[in-house]
Amino acid sequence: MIQRRSIAMCIILSLVTCGIYGIYWFVVLTDDANTLLPDNKGLNNTSGGVAFLLSLVTCGIYGLYWAYKQGEKIDEAKTARGIMSSNSGIIYLLLTIFGFGIIAEALMQNELNSMAF
Repeated sequence: MIQRRSIAMCIILSLVTCGIYGIYWFVVLTDDANTLLPDNKGLNNTSGGVAFLLSLVTCGIYGLYWAYKQGEKIDEAKTARGIMSSNSGIIYLLLTIFGFGIIAEALMQNELNSMAF
């Protein structure tokens, strides 16, 4: 079950805790996206903890791949529910490349909140 999260509170907690809450948010975003698409049709189904560790070990390179794949997962979940979707993966990737990862995460959370059970 996906939990609705306040985007403003997630951003504030990420800033106040110097990124520690941001790590938790990264993990739960990944796990929530995996929950929306359990069969995942060939998309990357890495758990949140593993995705964070891979991003840490690759000095953030995996984080770029993660952002793109999160967009694909969210688009696929929206399509499965009959909601129109755009190519969110490219938007999230570009935001992450240009240093606006927290905005990409906020947009992901907004999409997940709209599909929460």
